[in-house]
Amino acid sequence: MKSIYDSLRSLRVSGVLDVGEYESRVISLIKEQIGNGQVLLGLSGGVDSSVCAALLAKAVPGKLHCIFVDTGLMRKNEGDEVEAAFEGRDLNFIRVDAESRFLGKLAGVTDPEAKRKIVGEEFIRVFEEEARKLSGVDFLAQGTIYPDVLESGADGKKVIKSHHNVGGLPADIGFKGIVEPLWCLYKPEVRELGYLLDLPAALTERQPFPGPGLSLRCIGEVTKEKLDILRDADAIFRAELEASGIEANQYFAVITGLRSVGIQDGNRAYGYVLALRAVKTTDFMTAEFVPLPYEFLGRVVERITSEVRAITRVVYDITGKPPGTVEWE
Repeated sequence: MKSIYDSLRSLRVSGVLDVGEYESRVISLIKEQIGNGQVLLGLSGGVDSSVCAALLAKAVPGKLHCIFVDTGLMRKNEGDEVEAAFEGRDLNFIRVDAESRFLGKLAGVTDPEAKRKIVGEEFIRVFEEEARKLSGVDFLAQGTIYPDVLESGADGKKVIKSHHNVGGLPADIGFKGIVEPLWCLYKPEVRELGYLLDLPAALTERQPFPGPGLSLRCIGEVTKEKLDILRDADAIFRAELEASGIEANQYFAVITGLRSVGIQDGNRAYGYVLALRAVKTTDFMTAEFVPLPYEFLGRVVERITSEVRAITRVVYDITGKPPGTVEWE
C-alpha cells in the first residue's frame, strides 16, 4: 500500500537531505494523516522511537499515546532507565510487562527470521490490546528508518533481513493506518532531527538496538537464563568500552549457541561462549570492526569470566559489513 510519506522520497533521492526541511514537510504530512485521530507509538527509548515520539508530540500535541512494552528482551536495567528518562514529560507513557508472553512465543524457536516475525507480530498484538483500553486510537506509529526499508527489500533491493517493523507486520493490524515519519532518514539524520527537536543527548546518542531486542543476540533458543547471562556480560563490555574512550558506533555482546570447557577455581567448567562486537560506521549500511587493543580485551575478558560464571570463553568478532551484518542474526 502506498504511504502518504512517499512524497518525501524526492528529498531522499535528490542528494544531500536537509533535515530542517524534512522536519517541516513531515510535520505537515503527520497533521494531514492523523487529522482528529489519536496515534499510538511503541516507545523503546532508543534513538528512532524517541525522535519519532518527539516529532509526533510536536506535530499532534495531545493526540499521542506512548506505550513501552517491556518484552524481557531488553539490556540490563534498561526498562527502568527508559521509564525514568520519560518521567515528567508531556507524554501519555504506559509501561506493559510482557516478558512471560514474549518468552512463551519464542520458546523452542531458533531461526532468526522466525524470531523477528514472532516479536514483530506480538508487538502489534500488545499494541492492539492496549489501544482497546484507550479512547479513539486510530493509528500506529513506527520509528522505521531508511536502512530498515532497504534491508527488507524495498526500492528493488534484495532482502538481506526482514525488520520487525517492515517485514514482520501482520496484515490485520487493527488500525486505520501506519505512521512512519522517519522512513526516509538514515541514522545520523535521525539524530540530527532529534537535536532540532531538543531531545537530550542521552537519547539521541544511544547506540542502535534491534526491535526484537536480545532475542537476536541470543543465538539459538531464547531462554530467560541465557538472556540474564547475556545482560550481565553485555553490561560489563559496554561499561568498559564507554570508560575507555575508544570510539565505536555500536558495541554489544552475543551469547552463542556454543559451550566450551573452561577452568573455574581449579575445577572443570562447561559454560557458554560469548562473542563481543564493536563497529564503526557512518550510515549502518556498511561497517568496519573496531581494532580494540589487546590490553583492553584482556581486561574485559577477565571481568566477564570472573563475574559471569556461566561464561567460560570469550571471542571478538572482526567481520565487517559486508560480508557480515552488524547483528549476528
